[in-house]
Amino acid sequence: MTYRIGIDVGGTHTDAVILDEQNVLHAKTKVATTEDVGGGIQEAIRVLLAESGIQPAQIASAMLGTTHCTNAIVERKRLSKIGVIRIGAPATDAIPPYSDWPQDLLEAIFVGSTIVHGGHEYTGQRLSRLDEEEIRRMGAQWRGKVKAVAVTSVFSPVDASDELRAKQLLQEELGAEVAISLSHEIGNIGLLERENATILNASLTEAAQQMVSGFQQSLSANGIENAHIYLSQNDGTLMTAEYARRFPVLTIASGPTNSVRGASFLCGIEDALVVDVGGTTTDIGVLTKGFPRESSLVAQIGGVRTNFRMPDLLSFGLGGGTRIRGLGAELQVGPDSVGYRLSKEGLIFGGEVLTASDIAVAVGQAQIGDAQKVAHLPAEDVQLVFQKMTVMVEEAIDRMKTSAEPVPAILVGGGSILLPDQLQGVSEVIRPENYEVANAIGVTIAQVSGQIDRIYANETRTREEILEDCQQLAIAEAVRAGALPETVKIVDIEEVPLAYLSGNAVRMRAKAVGELFPTSIHVGLKDRV
Repeated sequence: MTYRIGIDVGGTHTDAVILDEQNVLHAKTKVATTEDVGGGIQEAIRVLLAESGIQPAQIASAMLGTTHCTNAIVERKRLSKIGVIRIGAPATDAIPPYSDWPQDLLEAIFVGSTIVHGGHEYTGQRLSRLDEEEIRRMGAQWRGKVKAVAVTSVFSPVDASDELRAKQLLQEELGAEVAISLSHEIGNIGLLERENATILNASLTEAAQQMVSGFQQSLSANGIENAHIYLSQNDGTLMTAEYARRFPVLTIASGPTNSVRGASFLCGIEDALVVDVGGTTTDIGVLTKGFPRESSLVAQIGGVRTNFRMPDLLSFGLGGGTRIRGLGAELQVGPDSVGYRLSKEGLIFGGEVLTASDIAVAVGQAQIGDAQKVAHLPAEDVQLVFQKMTVMVEEAIDRMKTSAEPVPAILVGGGSILLPDQLQGVSEVIRPENYEVANAIGVTIAQVSGQIDRIYANETRTREEILEDCQQLAIAEAVRAGALPETVKIVDIEEVPLAYLSGNAVRMRAKAVGELFPTSIHVGLKDRV
């Protein structure tokens, strides 16, 4: 029998599980997230193998959900120097690339940018001839200076030929070792936001290499040499390591979606709210047909507007390590947290910092640490803090609901012990078995997806032909991400007529999902720990 390891790296804990081919749980662990991230991953794998007795050679695949790329953007560290080419002159000259970017992020990645002639209308009609000479000139100018180049062409989701030709020219000038990010593979309709998403993806080239290499090293250090490696995407599905190197931006916000998928699997519920409470934040997502609901809003990432797919999540500063200040009239809950230092700094563990976990223990909601170390806290003040924490979650739940009717809520994450068994606006509070490692389970049982967003003009093709083309593109994208071709199916398709455009234009979005393993059987998870 072969096994899978799934790991999800959070700000406080690194959670890990081992499942077999029938999704039976054989081991689980939570270890402190280390400053270098890789140390926590390596330790989690070591503990899993020791507790389960499974041999390293039996690990056939390993899945990772990590905030590595998100942190790189937020911290402005480990980012690649890049060049940017926009294809669309003279129509798009008014607003240059990098407009409205934070200055510190711009300085971290900027080498140069240019706007060249080329591009298409939404109908596929050419705007102007592609200026190949200028693309070659910029490639030669950036040689030895850039690690990646971001290429964005006007309406490339309709016709990507100019972006593909630009990639060919740049590779001839720069060499195959320089990564080329193409906007039609990353973002949706909307030139500036799609360009921004493509620039971010290109800037994460080296961070992605470090992320994958670090995971491989952590596996090798534990004797796991031949496992297939996958990383989680932000729609609750997986992609191969090679796909992740090409599209690292798709890992952003993947952690909470792992919890949403894991919650669905553990409960057998496909439609519900999922409240994931960690050590630093609480993330609330929405399960729709077993997958995280996608946001319809423009996503802000590191201060940059983008339009690639993002889960609909609400995050706020409440977790097990959240600092509590000013008991009584001056009460302040968070938003900062002691994070992975909770086991040293929290009162119940002998520290000197009052945290949300201390409050939960003081009111009898949780049984961790030493309750005697918080017995001196005034009962009235403690109850007031606990009510404040509960109200914060209830208000967030209300914001995520689409109607006033109560809905079931699945509580997962190690910090969910902070919350009571009844919440306003919730029909049922569900705490599944193994709730504390739902994120690691979510990444381990995840499928592989492909998603397509295109505008079609109905002048030359029938509606049926357009539907078939969009679905086939989505299926091909899922296969590229690592899905077994014979298992891929369309799970969602959306058709939006664009009345403001001539030519009977329609926007088509399709999502395909497939399995990694032909033997994957989704049965109830049985805890063998």
